[in-house]
Amino acid sequence: MPKVKLYVIRIEGDNPKKSTALKLVRLGLARRTRFSDVPPKAIVLDPFSNYVLSPLDRSYIESYGLVVIDTSWNRPIHELKAIFSKVRGIHRVLPLLFAGNPINYAVPTKLSSVEALAAALYITGFKDEARLILSKFKWGHTFLELNRELLEGYSSASDVNDVLRIQDSVLRKIKS
Repeated sequence: MPKVKLYVIRIEGDNPKKSTALKLVRLGLARRTRFSDVPPKAIVLDPFSNYVLSPLDRSYIESYGLVVIDTSWNRPIHELKAIFSKVRGIHRVLPLLFAGNPINYAVPTKLSSVEALAAALYITGFKDEARLILSKFKWGHTFLELNRELLEGYSSASDVNDVLRIQDSVLRKIKS
């Protein structure tokens, strides 16, 4: 069991048998919860947040937990934004990372729920916990290998500006 509390808010919309978050719940590595039960200072992974996750968020994750909203990315953007806006907590967007799962392999930012949780754990210094939850998936190591340099850089950042500098550097390389 990870040292950190991992929370899953499940919103119907895709196949529950393929949900990486629900697999973590079944394995006892995460807890399924409702909007109203999220601790007010938990870190909520939110792709629409204006604030990027950094190692400085570690104490909130350690004390209050980490929340992922498990739903289909095929919903209209306005629906997704409405869902994320309902969750109390401290909202953070992950910096640029690439999916390692077989469905969206190497697609930037289109991570599965377990990849998002693992990335947040890794960046905030819970590297063993990140490896543990990824180890439950055949392709979990692929996510770490694909993003090793980025994850190490982000986890070594001294503040949000460092995280953004690393991300901007990668984006410039991609564009050139």
